[in-house]
Amino acid sequence: MSEKVESTGMDLLKEIANVSGKGGLFRILKPSRAGVIVESLDEKREKTLIGPTARVSVLKDVSIFTDGEEESAPLADVFLKIREEHGEEVTLQPKTASDKELIEFLNKILPDFDRSKVYVSDIKKIITWYNLLSKYTPELFVAAPEEAGEGVEAEEAPEVVAEEIAEAPEKDKKSAK
Repeated sequence: MSEKVESTGMDLLKEIANVSGKGGLFRILKPSRAGVIVESLDEKREKTLIGPTARVSVLKDVSIFTDGEEESAPLADVFLKIREEHGEEVTLQPKTASDKELIEFLNKILPDFDRSKVYVSDIKKIITWYNLLSKYTPELFVAAPEEAGEGVEAEEAPEVVAEEIAEAPEKDKKSAK
């Protein structure tokens, strides 16, 4: 298996970044002497060199401020809750939605978000980023083996092996004839 297939799920957020001053999201390809090479997460898939002075925020490190016991909720958890609630696409349009609609949207997903620290512009970014990720990197939302429950696979494995062992002597008998 390739390395990317093995690292399924929200762990892939460590490869996705937002670059201050540039719209959209970018996949981090590799560092270079002059900065970091990124690829846009859209139809164009343009590769760009981002200089060392640019503010690059890796989505794995982004979280949403909350009022609860935890001071923040990881963006990955928020994206998974959005997936449960809205499926593959959030139909609420960030550009045309009212502030009230945007706040209600996040309130359904993360009821204890800190209303004094999370701005409407942040909610717009969350929706935009979610839709981009869902469209261009759907593998983010595929459960990693430990999330899917390796115990289930382990329980099924002995049955498969037992069936193969039971069939093996029959195959040997046929080939011996």
